[in-house]
Amino acid sequence: MSQTPLSGAETPADLLRSALAADPARPLITYYDDATGERVELSVKTFDNWVAKTANLLQDDLAAAPDDRAALLLPAHWQTAIWLFACWSVGLTVCPGGDPAEASLVVSGPDTLDAALACPGERVALALRPLGGRFPELPDGFLDYAAEVPAQGDRFVPYAPVDPDRPALVIDGEQLTGAQAVSLAAEQASRLELGPGDRVLSTLSFDDWAGLGGGLLAPLAAGASVVLCRNSEKLADEVLDARIASERVTHRVT
Repeated sequence: MSQTPLSGAETPADLLRSALAADPARPLITYYDDATGERVELSVKTFDNWVAKTANLLQDDLAAAPDDRAALLLPAHWQTAIWLFACWSVGLTVCPGGDPAEASLVVSGPDTLDAALACPGERVALALRPLGGRFPELPDGFLDYAAEVPAQGDRFVPYAPVDPDRPALVIDGEQLTGAQAVSLAAEQASRLELGPGDRVLSTLSFDDWAGLGGGLLAPLAAGASVVLCRNSEKLADEVLDARIASERVTHRVT
């Protein structure tokens, strides 16, 4: 059972770096969308590659800087996890489900584009299509993430080191520093009795700590991996049980 973050990590981005150093080939996120039949599995290395590309897009093309506020209007999706860690790699304050009018950057899925227009700064749209596909037609006022990210570099270095004592996350009405988010993740990993090799199935949103902590950060802090399930509320019990068995799930967060 892991009671401390991997290798003394101080920020959420450190958790990913520690996981990469420990075992880059192991699965990190397995994603199911039961409305489309999509299944995606990302190793630590592949996930880190996506994070690096997205962080470069943020820092170089969108001129995002530490302490900028990013509103993420996204479901619990593998690309949402990438955006969270890309923002933390740059040093942004992430607000899952936050008010776009109060953010300098908004990242929106296809169902929240109208709300995202309230952001006075940069707007990025994710089609959330299988295999990370583009929008058939670019929404007005937005960059299409799937069109912009492939050309970005595979390695990321922030212009300034990320300070673990600066704001990193606004969730459940509270603002957390990077160090506080990592500490809470480690505490939750201990409560859930997570350890290396565990597999956590989550059907929860990332818009509150129950889903973000239990379904992403705590498993990462413990060296575990995640099975994210979207649109699974209507699955028959036997279908979900078969998935739990095939994915070797050891814990559920629902």
